[in-house]
Amino acid sequence: MKTSAYDRVATMFSPKGRLYQVEYASRIVEQGTLGIGIIYNEGVLFGASKNIVTPLVIPGSIEKLFKIDDHIGAISAGLVGDARRLIRAAREKAQENQMYYGERIEVETLVKEISAIKQIFTQYAGMRPFGVSFIIGGISNGEKSLFETEPSGALARYKAIAIGKNKAKAMEILEKKYSEKMSLGEAAKLAVEAIKQSREKKESFSLGSLDFAFIEKRREFERIPPKKLSSLLGK
Repeated sequence: MKTSAYDRVATMFSPKGRLYQVEYASRIVEQGTLGIGIIYNEGVLFGASKNIVTPLVIPGSIEKLFKIDDHIGAISAGLVGDARRLIRAAREKAQENQMYYGERIEVETLVKEISAIKQIFTQYAGMRPFGVSFIIGGISNGEKSLFETEPSGALARYKAIAIGKNKAKAMEILEKKYSEKMSLGEAAKLAVEAIKQSREKKESFSLGSLDFAFIEKRREFERIPPKKLSSLLGK
């Protein structure tokens, strides 16, 4: 009864200092399929698992991994509609920066812009928080960076990060095996292992249900098709 009095409006704090609507949005993120971001020796790797519920679904139509600009990519977990709305805003910010200043937007600047939009939707009545978290990463001025943004508008920078369902299991694997000296192939193997080991027992696994991409200093955002991913993984 006490909870229901404070969870009707996103802007109302409970006596314990909680925003229930924001917490509910985070729970939606926890139900999303797993996404992994890893900084390796030459760049940033993105890996996402897609929920293929029927063989009739065309895997390419399921959006989890997004190109924001040639030097920035993102993975979402949560409501896909919310993700598309914020990705569009991110792309517009990147284009505006190029038009106004004649240079690419920095990854951290873009992340803070998206986090600010998320935060606004927790502050005013009549709005609901965005039910999506992002891993956003890329290369700016030769520096590799990787961030997570939450529904509350909070952000943090990581060397490797997971979002979505069974995040804790994936993070445990990343924490044990991550190394900054990893190659692209080694990072891909680690990401696939984290996704595979974090899935539910009844869930099937195949490379066709994965979406991978990478960015390097001399190579712009590039998706990794299943055949190339398979060759990277080797045995």
